[in-house]
Amino acid sequence: MSRGRPAGDEAGSGPVGPGLAVVFATTGYLALVIMALGVTSLVIDEDVVSTRGLGAVPGVLATATTVAVFAAALWSAVRRGHPSFWNTVWIAFAAFLGYLAALSLGALIAGAGLAVALGVSGRIATTWFGVVLVAAASVAAWSGIALVRTRARRPTWPWESEDEE
Repeated sequence: MSRGRPAGDEAGSGPVGPGLAVVFATTGYLALVIMALGVTSLVIDEDVVSTRGLGAVPGVLATATTVAVFAAALWSAVRRGHPSFWNTVWIAFAAFLGYLAALSLGALIAGAGLAVALGVSGRIATTWFGVVLVAAASVAAWSGIALVRTRARRPTWPWESEDEE
């Protein structure tokens, strides 16, 4: 570390890199989706996918897809220099649509007809489950963008300073 530079200004420090921000935000998004859908299911006393006979395939496929879509959308936003927080809107929308599309596909794979598969997705889109999916994606996307945009440095103790007193 050269003289005159504050602690934490070494090469590689400073704002969080885009790749790491995507990893942190995507992990947070997955945790929020699982928690939010579970709590919502508990509060309103309904299953997320209430159609009998579909099993776990639609939910697992939808969750995996929404996480992948979220990560890809966030990566496309943060890989550029100074991303706008307005990107949160389209990232949340893309993740939500990815969830609905994969849920329908999962229902079709599980043996449901097209009308039932679309009905399952339509129910999610028009209930509290859809609201919490969009909210989770919005919070996680905003957080990922904030990680990249911040110019904060790590906190330091007073004795870590190079300045002679």
